[in-house]
Amino acid sequence: MTARSVSEIATGVTAKARRTFQPVRRNSYNVGEREDRFYRPIPRNEIFARMTAAKSYNRSHKQPGKRNGPLGHIGIEILETLYAMVCRRTGRLDPAIATIAERVKRAPSAVCKALAALKQHGFLDWIRRTEPVDNPGPGPQIRQISNAYRLDLPAKARALVARMRAKAPVPIDDVDRRAGDAAELERMLESQPLREEMAMRFDDPRLAASFARLGMAVDGTNAVPLNGKNP
Repeated sequence: MTARSVSEIATGVTAKARRTFQPVRRNSYNVGEREDRFYRPIPRNEIFARMTAAKSYNRSHKQPGKRNGPLGHIGIEILETLYAMVCRRTGRLDPAIATIAERVKRAPSAVCKALAALKQHGFLDWIRRTEPVDNPGPGPQIRQISNAYRLDLPAKARALVARMRAKAPVPIDDVDRRAGDAAELERMLESQPLREEMAMRFDDPRLAASFARLGMAVDGTNAVPLNGKNP
């Protein structure tokens, strides 16, 4: 076994094609090759139910003596952030790791670990992607870019979402828990930039943009002027 092959096994990185001179991750696809078959729309009225199902799954699968469930509190934070970022109409979701880390204020290594847990338990999937590089010389002809992510549900969580959407009766002790989840989701929405908050609240992009503009206009009107007095 060569030193190169040992390095490939250890790092999971291999040259997709020798002629590109550019190392890329295994099972990577050129951007645009598979996304249209991979992404799935996200119904707006499912987001709260999906997050409730994820938190319930995390609690019910927590091992005795462990502080967190299998998704972890960072995984839940990231899942909330991804639902805030996804295009619900198309399901498109392709943020860079650095972008996710910045949104949740966590280290990239912690984000990668949480993403792996979400994938392992069926709440997330992804495909690795590359794109050609416009380089007429002998240098790299391809580069790794951000993954394409798909938000998903394992079977038990999917069944819970179906029951919630059908408005099935829920145990009394779940009422307060759901109210807390709703308040937490509302706080998460309000913490997003105004345009993204409106995009998550409204399915119609034009309506969301109109409310975002209105909100910014109101904020500008209520701003404190230089003399320190409100108008």
